[in-house]
This record gives sequence, structure tokens and C-alpha cells, in this order.
Amino acid sequence: MKTMKYTRSLMIPVVITMAVLFSPVEVNAQKKKNKEEEKVEGVDSKLLSGLKWRGIGPAMASGRVADFAVNPENQSEWYVAIASGNVWKTINNGTTFEPVFEKYGSYSTGVITMDPDNPNVLWLGTGENNHQRALGYGDGVYKSEDGGESWTNMGLKESRQIGGIVVDPRDSDVVFVAAEGSAWGPGGERGLYKTTDGGETWNKVLEISENTGVNNVVMDPVDSDIM
Repeated sequence: MKTMKYTRSLMIPVVITMAVLFSPVEVNAQKKKNKEEEKVEGVDSKLLSGLKWRGIGPAMASGRVADFAVNPENQSEWYVAIASGNVWKTINNGTTFEPVFEKYGSYSTGVITMDPDNPNVLWLGTGENNHQRALGYGDGVYKSEDGGESWTNMGLKESRQIGGIVVDPRDSDVVFVAAEGSAWGPGGERGLYKTTDGGETWNKVLEISENTGVNNVVMDPVDSDIM
């Protein structure tokens, strides 16, 4: 019993000594941490003003205008398709622009066409119409019937890139779409497609091969049967 009492009496000063030794270390560490935080918070903004942001990829370049459409009845109203993202609309001749294609399945747009009989009807081909290393792909053809306020995907989701869209001025339900297909492999929806019911169904009217798509389509302004 004497031995146990003696051992306990020795442990008490040892514990107290350790507490005394480590307490200053913790206090000093906390002070150091506070000083470091003060240094971070106190960084002069002038030191960072010379730093510039730069894009580092992957394989992405911005600022490419892919296509635009102008309302023939009101030439202050334009729609601009941007390869690196969105469709932008101006109603004041380009003074300001508003994005109108933000909540849909593709960010990249390649071609936009206005119905010649109704400027509120727009056809949009997603995916950049420019095959190169920095390339954005899409998910088919979209249609707006309210001047870009809302859009509906009308199919050809495996086309990847749309190169051109034309609307027959004699019949707005007749639309031709040039589908390029994937730049990285065969197959998918590629070729020239036609709808006669406003995009509800599509028929391939020109097929070259599983590796070859159609980049553009142009309709004779005098005779719509000539393309």
C-alpha cells in the first residue's frame, strides 16, 4: 500500500509538469496561426492586380461566332449562335445582348435559321460547325416558336454537329438539316435530313458514308427545288 501511495504521489507532479511544458507550445502555435491568417487577410490587392487569367484547356477556345440571323422585319433584332456557348439576342441593334439558350442539353451552337415567313420561329443546330481540335458537340436540332423565349429539341440527337439549316419559303414545315456527325468516329446521324411536318419526323435524303457527313445546305432563292 505504501508503494502505491508513493507511485501516485510521483505521478501528480509529472502530469502537472507535462501540462506546464505543453501549454506554452499550444499558445505559441495558436499565435503563429493567427499571425499567418492576418497575413493572408492583409494581402494588398495591388500585389494581385497584375495577375491575368488565361485559358489552359482542355482544347477549348472561346469567342467564336458560328452563325447569326437578323429579323428582316426589324433589323435591330439579331440572334447570334456562339460556338463556345449559348445563343445571344439583341433587340437594340447590338447595343446589349441577352442569352436565350442557357437551360438546355448543349452549350455549343453552330447554326441558327429564321423562318422566312415568321421571324418568331427559329431553328437552331447545336454543336460547332467547324471540325477541328477545339470542338464543341451538341445534341441535335432545337426549335423556338416564340422568338427564343423557349426551345424544344426536335431530334437528330446523334448528329453531334449541325452544319446548316434551310426552311422552304413555300412551306414552313419543310426543313432541311445538314448533319456532320461525330468528328472522332463513324456512325451516328450524319447526312442530309428532311422534315415535312415541322420537325416531328426526319428522313435522310442524302447519305454518303458512315464516315462522311454534310457540312452545309443552300437553297436556290428563286426555285426551292434546286439545292
